[in-house]
Amino acid sequence: MSAQVSLKLPDGSIREVPAGTRPREVAEGIGKRLAAAAVAAKVDGEIVDLERELPAGEHTFELLTDKSKEALDVLRHSTAHIMARAVMRLFPGTQLAFGPTTENGYYYDIDSPTPITEADFPKIEEEMRKIVKLAEPFERFERPTAEGKALVLDMKQKLKGEHIDEGLSKYDSVSFYRQGEFIDLCRGPHIPHAGKVGAFKLLSIAGAYWKNDAKREQLQRLYGTAFFEQKQLDEYLKQVEEAKKRDHRVLGKQLKLFTISQVAGQGMILWMPKGATLRFELEQFIRAELVKRGYSPVYTPHIGNLNLYRTSGHFPYYADAQFPPMYFNPVVATVDTWHVLLEKKHLTPEREKAFLAVIEGVSNGEFPSGEDEYPRYTWGQIKLDARALLAEYKEATDDAAKLKCLKDWMAGQEGYLLKPMNCPHHIQIYKATPKSYRDLPLKLAEFGTVYRYEQSGELGGMTRVRGFTQDDAHLFVTPEQVEGELRSEIDLVLYILRTLNLTDYRVRVSVRDPESSKYVGDPADWEKAEATLKSIVETTPGLNWSLGVGEAAFYGPKIDFIVKDCIGREWQLGTVQLDYNLPKRFELEYMGSDNHTHRPVMLHRAPFGSLERFAGILIEHFAGSFPLWLAPEQARVLTISEKSAEYGHKVEAELKAAGFRVTGDYRSEKIGGKVAVGSQEKVPYLLVVGEKDAANGTVSVRDESIEDQKKRDLGPKPLAEVIAMFKAEIAEKRVRNVSTATADLTGGGAKFEG
Repeated sequence: MSAQVSLKLPDGSIREVPAGTRPREVAEGIGKRLAAAAVAAKVDGEIVDLERELPAGEHTFELLTDKSKEALDVLRHSTAHIMARAVMRLFPGTQLAFGPTTENGYYYDIDSPTPITEADFPKIEEEMRKIVKLAEPFERFERPTAEGKALVLDMKQKLKGEHIDEGLSKYDSVSFYRQGEFIDLCRGPHIPHAGKVGAFKLLSIAGAYWKNDAKREQLQRLYGTAFFEQKQLDEYLKQVEEAKKRDHRVLGKQLKLFTISQVAGQGMILWMPKGATLRFELEQFIRAELVKRGYSPVYTPHIGNLNLYRTSGHFPYYADAQFPPMYFNPVVATVDTWHVLLEKKHLTPEREKAFLAVIEGVSNGEFPSGEDEYPRYTWGQIKLDARALLAEYKEATDDAAKLKCLKDWMAGQEGYLLKPMNCPHHIQIYKATPKSYRDLPLKLAEFGTVYRYEQSGELGGMTRVRGFTQDDAHLFVTPEQVEGELRSEIDLVLYILRTLNLTDYRVRVSVRDPESSKYVGDPADWEKAEATLKSIVETTPGLNWSLGVGEAAFYGPKIDFIVKDCIGREWQLGTVQLDYNLPKRFELEYMGSDNHTHRPVMLHRAPFGSLERFAGILIEHFAGSFPLWLAPEQARVLTISEKSAEYGHKVEAELKAAGFRVTGDYRSEKIGGKVAVGSQEKVPYLLVVGEKDAANGTVSVRDESIEDQKKRDLGPKPLAEVIAMFKAEIAEKRVRNVSTATADLTGGGAKFEG
């Protein structure tokens, strides 16, 4: 009797089939219509092709159709292959890198002998249409890893060969997908055939580096999107056009909120006065709430000792996304390069000999720069450190011992890191004084600036920067306080989102991937933390939540808030994290009621995420028309003529005395022109004053939040009434006009790479 497969379907029913049955055959057994609509399958939570054989045993099973959100990523990943195939036909000699899906589409990094421009998009799309029309199947096959490398090199795909060496050599085999003459190294999954692609569009092109490493080949990144139906694409493109109108980079310049200077540095936000006011109001808004909730403010430096981040695990875990460490000893940079090459098995005997010669020279006092360039780190110490390194390295008998030697030597050098995270500093504040259970929970809050070395191709205005400020806080609690404080933090995030009309959100419980080695700490702690977070979201009314496997921080699981803006785009904003790991790493303690020492638990939370990113999202969400309480300029006084200028200045002064951010336009321009400028600059209220207003003590109010321009004029009102109206609107933090989404701009639930 052949082995059986027991499939548990979404409706709870069980279906028995022989081992080796394909999901396509299961679909056919259920019904012809379902089989025709099927795109892929989900087996035990993993999305697979319809032609993958099912292994014996018990499995959860779900068929994905074009109505399934996760199927959209499968479609887009397949379309990335179709695009790559078209490019290979049109641009012979093209090298392929990676082609993953994104939130709203896909891209493929390529190296073409002839640079591709957007002018080439029509012919690429036409070639893609030919491929789609043929509806050729995506055929999966595997090869032993060595044979797989030989295959990609035979196809003259050098980058794919490098990827096998650097990322896949630990596996016994690698998988490929064939479609017609096109073969690509890829783990899948894919749609059954190209004919499933209903509509697609190439969107843009940008620069990128091979494996996001600025020291490696510069590539071109082709972006596109795809849908099952033309109607969906049309709707998406309409929303993209709306997004362009709301682009925070354009509005930021138009409204004089911020600037980015290449001289100051890429990815560094310079807040202009109006933008700084916006930021200040956001900070004050949350600071006031934190005071109510028992937080204590702290400040920490912009740099930290490198060993602090070694202990926490942030270094070298995030090394690729951090600015290089700063050392007093200039030799360390050479040793670091040496260490990296050895670790990646790229150190040739010639390079090793050259490195040893450099260190030998330094040990003898031969250094290319003058002694006066390092006044705080003596030449004598540099020479002694070099001699110690040489002696230990020469005793090492294998690569493992050499790696340990280099790593230990660098760890012994005084180095500093631009702060990538605030938590290690807050931990040191906790440790500064003994703690009792009576001191907990201890809630430390900081608007702390941190730094990440994002690749130039990844930067995006305020939403992806190199220096940003987190509304960060860390709570040190007893195990008994964990649940209550977590619920309180969720309530804080929801309060902030509601206040800013970001009410369309979902919650993701981000847990570890059991197959990944990136997570640190005791598995029992992980199980306890994950179970706690799941229990809390399950019992919190009104939360739409899902599980994000592999999305956890390396030190603990978290609850992420994925917010949809007014035009349907999703952003990860607030986060609340549960951490049993860092208190152990830093040996944190408190004295319990039993007079014994205990380990506290850490909660990490950031409702905004980062002020820069949050502000950029708000600019687009409100299209620059901020609520009155948040607007950098709340009202502007406009004079009809010079005769009313004196009264205009009086109105402006009274409004300022009442605490409002007000300016005046007293130019000798026609009132229509002044109104047009104020409207363009998104000032919430325009207050027109003329001679009649001066005589009656009134202002003519124009509410710029009203969509119908003909209804914006509210007529003359006594100034005292206007002041009362403004105060009431600010007190309730009323959200003024916000458009609603007409389409879902988000992708599916998985991300795939070819």
